[in-house]
Amino acid sequence: MQGAVTGYLWTQNDRAYRDIQFGQNRRYWKGKLRGAAYSYVYSILFEIGPISEASIGNIQHYYPQVGFVDHVVTPAIGLGWSIAEDALDQYFIRYLERRTSNNWVRLLVRGGLNPARSMANVMALRTPWYRANRPGVRSAELRDSEFMEALGKRNAAPMGVSPPPGVSPFEFNLTAKVKTYMGNNHAGPCVGGGGTGALRVASEWQFIVDVSGCKLLGLGDNLSGDSLTYLAGARWTPHPVGRWTTHAEVLIGGTKLTQELIDPKIEKAVESSASKATPAYKLYPQYAKHWETNGFTVQAGSSIDVKLNSALSYRVAHLEYSHSWENKLNSISYQHSLQFSTGLILHVGTW
Repeated sequence: MQGAVTGYLWTQNDRAYRDIQFGQNRRYWKGKLRGAAYSYVYSILFEIGPISEASIGNIQHYYPQVGFVDHVVTPAIGLGWSIAEDALDQYFIRYLERRTSNNWVRLLVRGGLNPARSMANVMALRTPWYRANRPGVRSAELRDSEFMEALGKRNAAPMGVSPPPGVSPFEFNLTAKVKTYMGNNHAGPCVGGGGTGALRVASEWQFIVDVSGCKLLGLGDNLSGDSLTYLAGARWTPHPVGRWTTHAEVLIGGTKLTQELIDPKIEKAVESSASKATPAYKLYPQYAKHWETNGFTVQAGSSIDVKLNSALSYRVAHLEYSHSWENKLNSISYQHSLQFSTGLILHVGTW
């Protein structure tokens, strides 16, 4: 439901798509994807941002409840929830509105049967039953005959769209990454992937949120490790309408590194002797050794993309340098690194 509310918050402020309604085919789905993009970024910041579940109270701190599923569930199911509310509004709420002139019935039906939209309206300092695609519910706002007539109409007046046509207001980037650490012969490479959401704030500038993770390689027997990086910052994109596009970006955020040593023989012995009612996180410290470090991170890099069509681009190469101020992890330093990535980019709002 949180994903649905945040999607509606974006749609309320989207000048080009704030009046969409279910059944408008391509225009409707473009508007919903734009709202889903914002919901995704909101969900990431809610889980692991500077003011988040992770930073306040260490929510989902205990193994194995690390909470990565929420990064997907909130925006994905939230999108489905909001689509269901839109369909209900289009085919059931409107049906009831046409058959009554009672203002209280109209008010309760609109506000009660679309709870996520109603909450988003309240957060925008509007009444819960507000609709951008049709008039209000009270007779003082509109006479009954005009109300009935207006229900089937949509304001089709053109709205200004920023950025200009052909330039995507949102971008999703899914990448595969290889990171190598410098200045320490004991640190092996780190292989993984990540996702980036980019919001265009000017014709050549984007605000980006990047979350990536990788598996530390080259460790000893029964020893595993991983790295999680969460960053936000600015990206400069000169000539964004060309077939080939270059970027330069500077990001700040944090890096979390972990290593874990598990002896399978001890693990088997502990689990076989423990009660079935004993939670997993209480057994874990008995057979595992865990190392963890966090630090502030600054990352800078550049990339080059090639446009495949109006919806997709391919990031040919992205090279970045990062420096983090975390402590050594199990006597190994991971502060300096070079990272190469490549992947697919989805442009939202250009198709």
